[in-house]
Amino acid sequence: MNSDRRAIGYGLAAVALWSTVATAFKVALGYMSPLELMWIASLVSWALMGALVIQRGQMRRALKQGWSTALWAGLMNPVAYYLVLFAAYDRLPGQEAMALNYTWALAMALLAVPILKQTLTRMDVVAGLVAYSGVWVIATRGKVLDVDFADPLGVALALVSTLIWALYWLLNARDARPALVAQWQNFSVGVPVLSVLLIAGPGLQWHGIKALGAGIYVGLFEMGVAFVLWQMAVQQVSRTAKVSNLIFLSPPVSLLLLYLVIGEPILVSTLAGLVLILGGLGLQQWQRSPSSQEDASA
Repeated sequence: MNSDRRAIGYGLAAVALWSTVATAFKVALGYMSPLELMWIASLVSWALMGALVIQRGQMRRALKQGWSTALWAGLMNPVAYYLVLFAAYDRLPGQEAMALNYTWALAMALLAVPILKQTLTRMDVVAGLVAYSGVWVIATRGKVLDVDFADPLGVALALVSTLIWALYWLLNARDARPALVAQWQNFSVGVPVLSVLLIAGPGLQWHGIKALGAGIYVGLFEMGVAFVLWQMAVQQVSRTAKVSNLIFLSPPVSLLLLYLVIGEPILVSTLAGLVLILGGLGLQQWQRSPSSQEDASA
């Protein structure tokens, strides 16, 4: 019981940090390009993960094994995923990019069919239809019968980011590397690639201390501390669903922070679309938790 309480505490702390990242993304992107933000955040996260790998005595293993996987995994995460995600946040209101990003779990269920040879259940189909109807509501900003999207490229980028994220986790389903080692190795591949892209592209400019602080915050908390806290929660809890359901707390808090910090008005279409997306995710979680009735009666 104490282990579950600690796990839920870690999970809540991770969700609290993730609830701030939509605001942090918008603040940082107000000063710098997505590529500049990506480079700063990745460098900070790489340093943090490296320190933790050393602290846990795993650096010798990290230097010797797992690099064949890291070479392609690092190009997916952090490079491709976060560059596409930040580009989406750069074009869309934070609330829309955040809500659309929550469809990654449904994208994973769909991609698992051709990749892992899994089958879709009837509930998977219903959950997908409900959630992606929410995507349509957000993309059209409530004008559901109008196919003239407010920002079709921004919506496309947000949805592509979910595909990259889902594909990354599916391809890593048999990854034998410890999670922290894998994260550090992936960023060890990603940081040099991002450095080359930055030098060949816009270059790194000084945008002020607030911009630097925002970039460090994204790398430290979104990519770093939150990941470690969530890993500890999943490892210590008796049943994963007890902490995985905590992620549903994040969107409302994210919307509130975007309104209070950024001054971004909350659109009715975002609220309606987010309810549909979370409803679809809820249906998917419910069908995948056969022991949920036992927990409820315990």
